[in-house]
Amino acid sequence: MTAGVRATVRLQFHAGFTLDDAVPLVAYFAGLGISHLYASPLLAARPGSTHGYDTLDYSRINPELGGREALARLVARLRAHGMGLILDIVPNHMAVGGSGNAWWEDVLAWGRASRCAPMFDIDWSPPDDSLRGRVLLPFLADPYGDCLENGTLELRYDAAEGSFACWHYEHRFPICPDHYADLFEAEDTPPPDGLADWARTPRGAAAVARALARMAGPEGRPRLHALLERQHYRLAWWRTASDLINWRRFFDITGLAGLSVEHPDVFDAVHRTIIGLYADGLIDGVRVDHIDGLTQPGAYTARLHRALAAAASARPPGAPSGTPLYVEKILAVEEVLPTGWAVDGTTGYDFLEQVDLLLHDQRGADALDDLWVWGAGGATSFHAEQEAAREAVLDGTLAADLARLVHALATLARRDPRARDFTPAALERVLRRLLIRFPVYRTYEGDGGEVLHTVCQSVRAGLVPAQQPVLDWLERQLGPQAPEDAAGAIACFAHLTAPLAAKAVEDTAFYRYGRLLSRNDVGTHPGQFGGTVAAFHAANIVRRRDWPRAMLATATHDHKRGEDARARLAVLSELAQEWVRVATRWSTFNAPLRQRITTRSGPCAAPDRADELILYQTLLGAWPVGDGPLEHRITAEFRDRVAAWQVKALREAKRHTSWIDPEPAYEQACGAFLDGLLSPHPENRFPRMLDAFVNQIAPAGALNGLAQTLLRLTSPGVPDLYQGCEFWDFSLVDPDNRRPVDFAARMAALAEGADFGSLLPHWRDGRVKQALIAAVLRFWAAHPDLFAEGAYRPVRVRGTRRQHLAAFARVTAGVTMLVIAPRLPAALMPDSSDLSCPAMLWRGTALDWDDAPAGPWRSLLYPGRLLDRAAMLDLAMLADAAPLDVLVSV
Repeated sequence: MTAGVRATVRLQFHAGFTLDDAVPLVAYFAGLGISHLYASPLLAARPGSTHGYDTLDYSRINPELGGREALARLVARLRAHGMGLILDIVPNHMAVGGSGNAWWEDVLAWGRASRCAPMFDIDWSPPDDSLRGRVLLPFLADPYGDCLENGTLELRYDAAEGSFACWHYEHRFPICPDHYADLFEAEDTPPPDGLADWARTPRGAAAVARALARMAGPEGRPRLHALLERQHYRLAWWRTASDLINWRRFFDITGLAGLSVEHPDVFDAVHRTIIGLYADGLIDGVRVDHIDGLTQPGAYTARLHRALAAAASARPPGAPSGTPLYVEKILAVEEVLPTGWAVDGTTGYDFLEQVDLLLHDQRGADALDDLWVWGAGGATSFHAEQEAAREAVLDGTLAADLARLVHALATLARRDPRARDFTPAALERVLRRLLIRFPVYRTYEGDGGEVLHTVCQSVRAGLVPAQQPVLDWLERQLGPQAPEDAAGAIACFAHLTAPLAAKAVEDTAFYRYGRLLSRNDVGTHPGQFGGTVAAFHAANIVRRRDWPRAMLATATHDHKRGEDARARLAVLSELAQEWVRVATRWSTFNAPLRQRITTRSGPCAAPDRADELILYQTLLGAWPVGDGPLEHRITAEFRDRVAAWQVKALREAKRHTSWIDPEPAYEQACGAFLDGLLSPHPENRFPRMLDAFVNQIAPAGALNGLAQTLLRLTSPGVPDLYQGCEFWDFSLVDPDNRRPVDFAARMAALAEGADFGSLLPHWRDGRVKQALIAAVLRFWAAHPDLFAEGAYRPVRVRGTRRQHLAAFARVTAGVTMLVIAPRLPAALMPDSSDLSCPAMLWRGTALDWDDAPAGPWRSLLYPGRLLDRAAMLDLAMLADAAPLDVLVSV
C-alpha cells in the first residue's frame, strides 16, 4: 500500500451515520481517487453528539458509532482498496456537566485530592474566596436559591455504584464519599467500606430511603444546602460562568473543560487509546483539533510525533508506514506555522484564504464599502468591527478569563518591588489595550516575542505617561525573557488570546460585518478584499518548500457557508456597482415587510439594514438553481434552513439579540421578514427577482467553484474533500453543513463515467464538479511523485485577458502538468447553457512559457483533446469552451 496521503475525504460520524454506514462508500471514494478517509472524532462522546468534539471517555471508541468492532470492519474495507484512515483527535478539552465523565466527576467528589485533579486546568486559588479549593459549577438553570427552593436540586442514590449525588435535571454532582456517613442517623450508619452491598439488604435499603427523605422537601432543604456547601464545588446559576468560572473552557463553552495535556501523565491518559489504535493499524495518522488551546503546542506535537513513531514498529503488515500529523490552525495575515513543529502542516484554512482572495476582484471594494456604509450605520471597517467585538467579549463571556489573567499578573507584581504599585485595575486597563489589538490567535514558546513587541508598540501611543511603565513591565513578564515564575501568567495569556480571537472575530464580527460575505469564513481576513495571481503563486511556492504535505481545504465542518456559495458570492466583487443597485432596489421593494418594533434597547427597524444586506447575500449564495419551476426549488426545507441560519446569525452578531439574552421581538420580526421574502403567494414578486439575479451570476459562480476545486487538487499539498462537496456545496453554517449526504446519487453519477466536458451542459446538477475531481485524482494516483514532489512553476499569461487566468505547471522527471484556471469570470461572459466563453475573448491572450515541453499535450478533462505546443501556448483550447483545463505532457 502507498504510504503517502494523496487526497482525503472528511466524514462526520454520529449515531445517524455510523462507521458501518461508511463501509459501503469506500469503493466509491477509492474510485474517486481518495487515498485516506479523514474521520471526525471517534472516541466516546456525549450521547447524541453530532460532531464528537464533546469527549467523555478517551479509553474507547464511541459505542453509538459501532465501537472498535465497527472501526475494524471499516479499516478492513479501506485496506482492501489500498486506503488509510486519519483520525481527528480532541486533546484540548472534555465534555463536562451532564453525567458520564468519570475523570471530571472524580474531581468533583474529591477536589484537589482527586487523582484526576491534574487532568483539568483548574485555578484552585482564584480571587473569589468562595471558590478557594473549590470548582465553580455554573450549570443550574436558575439562581441557586431558586433551585434549592423549587426542588430541582435532588439527592439520589445510585445502587449500581453505591454512591450519592445531587442531580439537577441531566446534571450529576457527586457527593464526597467522606460525607456519606453524615447522611444517616446514628442507628443507620453504614459499614465503612461496604455501602453498596449493605444498601442491598432490607435494613440498608430502608436506611438509604430515610437518608434521602431527610434531604427532600421543604424540611430537607437546609440540610441539603449544608451538605452542598461542604462539597469541593459550588453550584451556581449558568449566568455566573462569565464572571466567576475558575477553570479553563473551550472558548466560552461551559460544557467543555480544558485539559492540562502539557503534563506527561495527562498526555498519556488522553492519548493511550489513540496511540494503541495506531499501533494496531486501525488508524494511520491524526489531525489535532484546536492546537492553539494547548499550553505548549510545539512541545505537544513533538511528544505526539515521538509516541506515534515509537508505536510504528508494532503496526501489522500491510498497514501504511509514516505518521501523518495535521493541526487545526488559523493563521493571521502574514503569520506562518512555526517550522519547528513536528507536523505535516495545517488542515487547510490558510489555503482557503489564498484561493478565496484570488477569486475576488479588488476593484469592487470601494463600491461595496459604500453600500455597507449605507447599510451598517455603525462601524464600517472590519478592523473597527473586530476591535469593538473584542471589547464586548472581554466584558461579557470571557470576563472571568480576563480576571484570572489579571489576578496572575497582580500576584507577580506584588513580588516585584518595581511593580508592586501596579494595581489590578491599572494592569487590566493596559492589558485590555493589548488584547483588543492582538493580531494572532496566540504566541508560542520560543517565538522570540516579536508579535508581543509589535503589539506593545502599536498601543503605546494611546497610553498616558503613567501607563507606560505598566506596559513595559507586562512585555517583560509575557515575553521571551520573562522570569521563571511568570510561566503561569504566560499560559493564562495564551489561553485568553485564542478564545478571544475565535469568539470576537469568527463568532461575532463575521456576523456583524457584511461588506461581502464570501470574505467572511474560518481562516479568512475580511479586512482584505481581493488578491493577485502573483500572491497565489507565492503562497504555493512557500507551501511546497515548507509544508509540502499540508492539507488544502475549501470546505470544512466549521465553514460559515459552502465553498460554492462563497464562489457565487465572489462574483459580486466583479459586479459591485450592479449589486449596489440591485440591493438598494430590493431594500426599497421590501420596505413594507420591515417592522418598527421596540426592544429592550429601544425602538428599531427589524431587520435593520445591516441584517437585511447580510440576509440578501445569504439567499444569493444558498439559492437553489435548476431547470425546475421556482416553486419546486424554494421548498419548506429551504425556508427552514435559512430561518435556522438567521437565528444563529442574529445571535452570534450580538447586536439586537444573543444566545445569552435573546430578544424575541427582534428575532420574530426578522423571521417574519424572511417569511415575507419567500412567501409563495402569487403576488410576491421578490422570489422571481432574486431568482433572476442568481441565474445571472450563477454561471460565473460555477466557474469560480470549478476553479477553486481545480486549484485545490493541483496546488502543492494534500487536497481535502468535505463530505458531499464533490457536488455543489451551497450549505450554510453548522449544523446545516453537516446535513445527511445523498451518497447514492454521487455513487451513481461516478458509475456513469461521464467526462467533464460532456457534463458541462448539465453543470447545474453538480456532476461536472465530481468529474473534475475524479479526473485529476486518478491522474494523481498514477503519478504520485508529480504531486508530492514535483516542482511548482508559475506560468505567466500575457494579453488582454491575462488577469482572468491563473496558470502554473507541476514538473517532475518525464512528466509535466499544466493547470489553467479562470478567475474573475463574470467578464468572460460564460454561457448559461454550458459555461463556455466566446472565442473572441481569447484573441491576443497566450502563455509566456519559453521552456514549455513540445508535447503532445493531452487534456485530463476533455477526452480526445490533443494539442501541440503552439496550440497550447496560444490558449486555443479555451475557445468556445469552459476556460479551465489540465494538460499533461508525458
